[in-house]
Amino acid sequence: MKAVVQDRYGSADTLEFKEVDQPVPGEGEVLVRVLAASVNAYDWHFMRGDPKIARLSMGFGGPKARIRGRDFAGRVEAVGGAVKGLRPGDEVYGEADGAFAEFVCAADHSVDVKPAGFTFEQAAAVPLAANTALIGLRDTAHVEAGQSVLVNGASGGVGTFAVQIAKSYGAEVTGVCSTRNVDLVRSLGADHVVDYQQEDFTRAGRRYDVVLDLVGNRSLTEFRRALTPTGTLVLSGGGFYEGGSLVGPMALFIKGRLTAPFVRQRLRELPAKQSKANLAELRRLAESGKLSPVVERTYPLSEVPQAMRHMEVEHARAKIVITM
Repeated sequence: MKAVVQDRYGSADTLEFKEVDQPVPGEGEVLVRVLAASVNAYDWHFMRGDPKIARLSMGFGGPKARIRGRDFAGRVEAVGGAVKGLRPGDEVYGEADGAFAEFVCAADHSVDVKPAGFTFEQAAAVPLAANTALIGLRDTAHVEAGQSVLVNGASGGVGTFAVQIAKSYGAEVTGVCSTRNVDLVRSLGADHVVDYQQEDFTRAGRRYDVVLDLVGNRSLTEFRRALTPTGTLVLSGGGFYEGGSLVGPMALFIKGRLTAPFVRQRLRELPAKQSKANLAELRRLAESGKLSPVVERTYPLSEVPQAMRHMEVEHARAKIVITM
């Protein structure tokens, strides 16, 4: 099968489009013919091997998982003996390393039936980014109706979903983005939009019940200044920063852990967790019209390096989708 392979960390120039062996599903795995995939900041971090401390798990000398990509949508080709509820021919979406390929093997718990009415391209844009937003708002911040929520990085892959999910919970949502993305964020349902090129939300005087940070471009003190006395700050460590860092956005996590026991505000890290139940909830939101992906551009599988460059250099808004 054709796939996008990487054997050493670096720029998009390290990505190769080549022929590799087709994977074989294990007992608890699903083999999916990939019909669309999408690009995430996760893929950039993995490609660059940044922060360097993460190489302890990703692979010290080079990436353990050679095929890039995480999000996918497609049709089930085969299932392992322990898989229940899915069968060949089902249209699915989910997460698994190795999605920039014609076939991918995914654990059963990270695959679910794709939203009805969604194209494969739309479905592929959802899993990692929307799941991250769901976990940050529902499970970590416990957002409720009537609360004020600020999304820092509202025009990005996770941010565009976060604005919609927070609105679906009945929150008053403020999105922070650049000038060129103000109209986009407003179209997603944000009640207020802050153009960070014109205004600093940490100095504007308004306080929020929840701040979901998807950029990491402010200090812990600045973020806390934008919170109510008992508000919740959710740190994701997402976004981009100058490469070559030892700990990268994890420095903010460490400061949060050290500060949390001594303040009333809740300082939390956003955990990464794949879940069939979460994919089902995202499908429910999508089918009810409360969640819709925003796709900026599409690239064919052979042009994944160009897609990665576009995301890294142009700071793409919302999602970039890979077509087969």
